Amino acid sequence: MLSVADRYFLSEIAKVFGAILATLLMVTTSLLFLQTLEEVNVGALNADAVMRFLGYQILRDMATLLPPAFFIGVLVALGRMARDSELIAFIAGGLAPLRIYRVLLIFALPLALVTAWFSLIIQPYASARIEQIREQQKEQANQAAGLQAGRFYQQDEGRVTFYASDIDDARRFREVFLHDRASDPPRIILSRIGYYQKSGPGERTVVLEEGRRYDGAPGDADWTIADFARYRYFTRDDDALADDLARRRRSTRPTAQLWHSDRIIDRAELQHRISAPLAIFTLGLITVPLTTLSPRQSGTGRMLLAFMAYFAFFNLQGLAETLMEDGVTPAWLGTSWYQAVVIALVFMSLLPESYWLKRLRRRIGNGSLTSSSRVASG
Repeated sequence: MLSVADRYFLSEIAKVFGAILATLLMVTTSLLFLQTLEEVNVGALNADAVMRFLGYQILRDMATLLPPAFFIGVLVALGRMARDSELIAFIAGGLAPLRIYRVLLIFALPLALVTAWFSLIIQPYASARIEQIREQQKEQANQAAGLQAGRFYQQDEGRVTFYASDIDDARRFREVFLHDRASDPPRIILSRIGYYQKSGPGERTVVLEEGRRYDGAPGDADWTIADFARYRYFTRDDDALADDLARRRRSTRPTAQLWHSDRIIDRAELQHRISAPLAIFTLGLITVPLTTLSPRQSGTGRMLLAFMAYFAFFNLQGLAETLMEDGVTPAWLGTSWYQAVVIALVFMSLLPESYWLKRLRRRIGNGSLTSSSRVASG
């Protein structure tokens, strides 16, 4: 049975957790909405798919929002109670830190189950729907459906500039201008008609008709000018885009398939999904030591340590996954070792202020004093 103190702790943590989660959701939704509008602007996404695309992105990222919301929520709730001397009163009344851990465990268990559901089931489902929407956009005139006439578009990190003065109902471009600074030498292509055509994986093709090509670098006298009846322009994805595509496709695989796979990249993806519910317990374990339980403890130092632990936790997560995929760390170690490292660093940093260490020092000091007294009396 839950006592009055337990219910009070749970209600305070739940209220702050809900407020923090709502704030993180609003910020994440705003950022994702801006990114989605940018994809619409460059023609990679149709306007009618914006809300579905945004909704699946939010579902995909829910598993990554719950652990930090829990960590920040518990720190804020316990910090407020410590500032108002409520924690001191509870501890003076016999409520030990282990009792606070018990309350956190009661709150963390269902939250970890919800996080596991989002991470293991909803996340791959939403990622698969996002990739399905992307593929549908590619099939609709091979990303030409979202382009607008009279606007400049850039690809390949700004090295390729595309412009069409008009786009007819058949999705064919009129009066095309294409500037390719990635080629050697740089190239300018002017064409009367152009259109997208399906190509191989990682490759897009623009077919241009009735135009002229200029090859040469600005300021050089060596230029080549050629007229053409039909010209095929190929744009390939770079290695970073190819790696990002492979990662996105791996994230769409069901968890059961990853579980039975022996590939190291699949094991890393499985560990990534499992780390989300585990993070709930790891972060909950370090929240109580990071809270000022006594007026003699330094609150500023603990808040700085909490800030550093938060960023170290989520930065080390990406590092651990990269090390495992590159074969630097053995497969048996997995990617969750960073959570044990963060726990150890936090407790080692707080060890000089530990109650048990101070008690041990007093016992040693009392034992030394007793021995000295016996020697003196003898």
